Amino acid sequence: MEAGEHGRTAVRRQPREVRKNGSGSTLGAALKIDDQTFSPRQQAVLTAALDLLVEQGDGLTMTAVARRASCSKETLYKWFGDRDGLLTATVQWQAAKVRVPRVDRRNLDAASLRASVEQFGRDLLATLAGEVSVTLNRLAVTDAGAGKRGLGAIVLENGRLEMGRRLKPVLEAGRDARLLRFESSEEAFRTFFGLVVRDVQIRLLLGDELKLSAAQIERDARTAAEQFFELYG
Repeated sequence: MEAGEHGRTAVRRQPREVRKNGSGSTLGAALKIDDQTFSPRQQAVLTAALDLLVEQGDGLTMTAVARRASCSKETLYKWFGDRDGLLTATVQWQAAKVRVPRVDRRNLDAASLRASVEQFGRDLLATLAGEVSVTLNRLAVTDAGAGKRGLGAIVLENGRLEMGRRLKPVLEAGRDARLLRFESSEEAFRTFFGLVVRDVQIRLLLGDELKLSAAQIERDARTAAEQFFELYG
């Protein structure tokens, strides 16, 4: 890793976690991005980048981020490589709000599995309904519609596809424990995603000023989990 501003090291990329089979202990999801992935200074930079995306749209520049975050462009290039690297890290930082579900295969029961699935649904809905995610998704759709392979591809890979990589191992652990029944974990994930998100995301993308309270998000996530376990439990 390269040294960055004030001796900070470059972005600490976490390796994909190794999934343990059989009676292995804790199972996490694919790519772990959390508060430990980026230094506090890097987190401040990513927050500045998100703020600029919300305020100014896809015209994000390294110069503007450096100015907003009070750091040098050289530091940004050392940490993130280029603009696409910065955008990728920014989307990953936003997606980290959806915590990686963790289950213990050796002690997995219906209650702990349901709690993990419900927590994931709660985080997912709260994140997707937030202003930052709505803005990112609008920009990504515009980018993809223009035939570009920039922000649209970044959001797809680190958003929807990454969410599947996080939850599917948990669903598969539930199937292995005979707590869930399905043939395809991708199909099961898509069903749960639909139960949680419903029409909320498309309404927000189209300008509906829908506001979800914490209590409503909690209730909707619980209902989605109940419906999911009725279908697959």
